[in-house]
Amino acid sequence: MATPHSTTAQDGPDTTGPHTGATRSGPGDGTAPLSVHGTVDVSTAARVHHPLRWLSVLVLAVLAAQLGHFLVTSPNFEWGTVGAYFDAQLIGPGIATTIELTAVAMFIGIVGGVLLAIGRMSDNRVMRGACGLYVWLFRGIPVLVQLIFWYNLSALLPRISLGVPFGPEFGHAATNSLISPWFAAILGLGLNEAAYMAEIVRGGLLGVDPGQTEAASALGMGRARILRRVVLPQAMRFIVPPTGSQVINMLKATSLVSVIALADLLYTVQSVYNRTFETIPLLIVACLWYLIMTSVLYVGQSFIERHYARGATRNTPQSFWDFAFFRRQRATLAPQARETEETIS
Repeated sequence: MATPHSTTAQDGPDTTGPHTGATRSGPGDGTAPLSVHGTVDVSTAARVHHPLRWLSVLVLAVLAAQLGHFLVTSPNFEWGTVGAYFDAQLIGPGIATTIELTAVAMFIGIVGGVLLAIGRMSDNRVMRGACGLYVWLFRGIPVLVQLIFWYNLSALLPRISLGVPFGPEFGHAATNSLISPWFAAILGLGLNEAAYMAEIVRGGLLGVDPGQTEAASALGMGRARILRRVVLPQAMRFIVPPTGSQVINMLKATSLVSVIALADLLYTVQSVYNRTFETIPLLIVACLWYLIMTSVLYVGQSFIERHYARGATRNTPQSFWDFAFFRRQRATLAPQARETEETIS
């Protein structure tokens, strides 16, 4: 028998049940008060403080001030010499050689990488094994060693002949006359890049839904046409970002050709400070030009990424200006998700 002050299930609705989803809590128990409809009352909410963030900003500000003071007050930088050589005519040919090497080596790397990726995904075991062996070999040997090897190829092959294998020769030439520093640099950089691009392209191709290939096959399309019209366009959003990074890495890797006496940007700068003994100012000139060229490539990469990411990703790829001005990456909805959200609202 219930007492007059007790409440049974028949006396009234349960306010803590599933009708409201709220609990009776006050400000003293550490939980946020809930309204009648189960929504959180944020009128008494306090802003969360982050003291470690302010401490990190303070530390970075002190370090930046020290770096700025060092750059301005140290006479060893010789900024006058940097300004004199920055736009000098003798630096121009070295910059042009660096850009040409990057373009040609990346062209060989991309074309060779696509062919190697297709070969590694082939049903032919011999082709798959040969392409895998190529990737293993050139990815396992440092590119500097490859450059020196190609430059000294004449020690292994004094002459290079053209003809039928194990048969008559149609012509031959001395290896030293064929393998110039320029050609050795192209071989070393391009063949090495093809091995890396093969894995990038293969990863992009494997990232495409197999149902796309099955649907295209059901429509009667051939394998080559499926690859060209269906698979590759969808794989581009997986291939483009790492390829852009590879282009930037290739631009920086061209500095290695200075060891084989090819007059790129670094070799040109070295030839100047070996005469004038102004090592630090000339190296600063090279650093500034490398930063300018890589920044231009980064801008192009950001535009290409945003083009191929349209309608396929929730987060818009960060542009160069967002990176330069420390802007947060903004989340955007794909067209299908945006239409669904508008329909629900």
